[in-house]
Amino acid sequence: MADMMIGGGPKGGAPKQAAQQQPGSAEGLLGGGLGGGAAGGAGELIKNSNTRGFMADVIDASYDVPIIVDFWAPWCGPCKQLGPQIEKAVREARGAVRLVKINIDESPEIAQQMRIQSIPVVYAFVQGRPVDGFVGAVPESQIKTFVKRLVQGAGGTAPESPVEQALEQAKALMDANDMATAAGILAQVVQHDPGNAVARARLARCHLAAGDGKRARQALDAIPADKAKDPAVAGEIATVKAALELAESAAGAQGSIEELKQKLSGNPKDHQSRIDLALALYAAGNGEAAVDELIESIRRERAWNDEAARKQLLKLFEAFGPADPRTVQGRRKLSSVLFS
Repeated sequence: MADMMIGGGPKGGAPKQAAQQQPGSAEGLLGGGLGGGAAGGAGELIKNSNTRGFMADVIDASYDVPIIVDFWAPWCGPCKQLGPQIEKAVREARGAVRLVKINIDESPEIAQQMRIQSIPVVYAFVQGRPVDGFVGAVPESQIKTFVKRLVQGAGGTAPESPVEQALEQAKALMDANDMATAAGILAQVVQHDPGNAVARARLARCHLAAGDGKRARQALDAIPADKAKDPAVAGEIATVKAALELAESAAGAQGSIEELKQKLSGNPKDHQSRIDLALALYAAGNGEAAVDELIESIRRERAWNDEAARKQLLKLFEAFGPADPRTVQGRRKLSSVLFS
């Protein structure tokens, strides 16, 4: 894209970067920091421009800081989806980049010179030249990666947004099994950013850990459909959904663990009781034993009830996550049964 430079510009060194802000404390992390702009205010971070202002607003300005240009039009549906996401990412960068929005209906000359054939189109300018870009309404995670790559390529460091800091703190708390504190932080994130799919997925996991399946389901159902498809969060959502479905299935299992074991001692081929036992074990926190019971059912009669045990086992793996030792070991056991 370097061949698409428009005009010249003042000579200068590397773009000036905003100083990286220190992360706030756990208590003050969300207090007034969310969505904040640079010291100069959001008006300097995001502005509308046109053919007349392009040289000053984009070319010249890109010698000071990377400039992202969003080419859009009022009639463009995907532009309405992409625009707010780019603005959000730019604000979260807190001065490390700026955004210029150009309506191609009002500035057709720029669109022609940039050889724009469809919109939305986004270009990044550094040192007077376009250095990166993308076409179409891409996922929010891709926009964040685009901004981070742009800042790093220009020699700067993209500051972590308060929301990202909050999500990382919540994850660390969840890893330490402090679900209650994590849920409090995640609830603040959701209150500020209702469409944040990561926050809602993790909040659902916290509710599920507390035994509140109803609130977990509500948190998952509130995730916008377009955000749920983002590859950066789709796996996390799928994991929580699988865990919730298993918890709901376990609630409907017939009999306690001991009762189910007694049934199986009298009739080892009672596959439904064995699946119910696996669900009860999972609900009791013994996932490894649940895996073993399902593999035993597969070993005895894989095809029973349309391979019900295998399907339940795969759901367990999804709930554990691909890197979980129970998943890794369980898949090995399953392979030895299937291919023995």
